[in-house]
Amino acid sequence: MEMKDTRSGFGAGLTELGKTNENVVALCADLTGSLKMNDFQNNHPERFFQVGIAEANMMGIAAGMTIGGKIPFTGTFANFSTSRVYDQIRQSIAYSNKNVKICASHAGVTLGEDGATHQVLEDLGMMKMLPHMTVINPCDYNQTKAATLAIAEHVGPVYLRFGRPKVPNFTNENQEFIIGKAVHLQEGNDVTIVATGHLVWEALEAAKKLNEQNISTDVINIHTIKPLDSEAIIKSVQKTKCIVTAEEHMLNGGLGDSIAQLLSRELPSPLEMVGVNDTFGESGTPRQLMEKYGLTSNDIINAVNKVIARK
Repeated sequence: MEMKDTRSGFGAGLTELGKTNENVVALCADLTGSLKMNDFQNNHPERFFQVGIAEANMMGIAAGMTIGGKIPFTGTFANFSTSRVYDQIRQSIAYSNKNVKICASHAGVTLGEDGATHQVLEDLGMMKMLPHMTVINPCDYNQTKAATLAIAEHVGPVYLRFGRPKVPNFTNENQEFIIGKAVHLQEGNDVTIVATGHLVWEALEAAKKLNEQNISTDVINIHTIKPLDSEAIIKSVQKTKCIVTAEEHMLNGGLGDSIAQLLSRELPSPLEMVGVNDTFGESGTPRQLMEKYGLTSNDIINAVNKVIARK
């Protein structure tokens, strides 16, 4: 299995957009290399703006650029794309429905050694709560590239979240990315597993092991946190009668939270959630941290066994 980082998928998508859409401009807050924006900068220096370590200013500039018909892509780490600039995003971008694409790398504990100050785990919740904001969390290099291309066509503010580590690149290279449309990865009847981001691969690994135990899993990749594909989730849970959610994010405010709201209103069902439970991260290797914070395929299997027992 080829291993590639999702941030490089963003870089590849941005490079392609630079060649195909002259309205696309890019802004970065002193992290051009980390965000893989170098090619865009080199190819289109007149459309690239190095703002420096001034993320709030970057959001304000991006909002202003949309008035002239530009499509700004901002790039910095996820913590500095959300927590540090929430006021600017809320007031200057979301409130007035500006066509800004907020592209955020190094999200979650898989960032690794940089530790808790950089490992944002509450960003999906913060961003999905903003009216007008579309929130996307792709699972691998190919899907991140496809998402980058898709959000340029979408009119309105978008938060695109991706990561630092190399992870399995398993989705189709030429996939069509449809915002708000879940991807059904595996058919099954006993339990639904809904995963997002880096945990989609862990969900597939869990499904393999569960199959050996004669547990048949319906695996769904939710790359769009908002708008949520409610129809796909309800349809699956009507069949399986129980569900496990998996995300590299805080349980409060994440994907599991959105699905709990949906099911409680439309189809009350046993639900177990795999995610980070009300704690900050710490320094370590991505794998060490996934194990410590309960984000592995084994943790998904444990949640599956628990939820099936509740049926």
